[in-house]
Amino acid sequence: MTTTDETQAARPAGRPRSVRAEKAIIEATLDLIGESTSLSELSIEAIANRAGVGKTTIYRWWSAKEDLVVDALATLKAPLPPLAGRFVREDLITCVEVFRREACDGRARCVLNIAMNEAERHPRLADRVRQAAIEPRRAVLTALLERGVATGELRADLDVSVAIAALIGTVVWYMRCIEQSPDGDVPEDIAERIVDHILAGLASR
Repeated sequence: MTTTDETQAARPAGRPRSVRAEKAIIEATLDLIGESTSLSELSIEAIANRAGVGKTTIYRWWSAKEDLVVDALATLKAPLPPLAGRFVREDLITCVEVFRREACDGRARCVLNIAMNEAERHPRLADRVRQAAIEPRRAVLTALLERGVATGELRADLDVSVAIAALIGTVVWYMRCIEQSPDGDVPEDIAERIVDHILAGLASR
């Protein structure tokens, strides 16, 4: 039997990923990172054991541990929800509420921890994590704050980078303190309160 070029072209290249196995591998990677396994100690073998797959399955889809870690961490930072685009305060509250929920998630906090704390030991990985999971958020916030300056809602001399750091830093610091407090209750309006206090310094005068 002669195999035609058309038949060969239709044959898929390589084995397609199993959605179930891929999810198990991603979850296993996140679990191990969340359990404070350092990136240096994190191994493909440990991930494979936790996910219930063979190491060859992982290497078939990810050529290096670094690639797998980046893909896994990127799943923790979903795109920000659509912003209403009417008022800066309203959109900032939407963003801060997302940051607040993520600050309560131990695995989601790994993204920021790796980007900030692993830069010296794993500079390439930390940079890729920033590009995949942090910079898209920064771009949204930058555009939002610049829009506020243009509309006159925010002060003309606003330092956008400092404003972003103030917003995110306040959320992270506040949620960490709440975790360590005796009651641990988070006010339902905390996103609004944080934004209003920050805007007191950012608003146009």
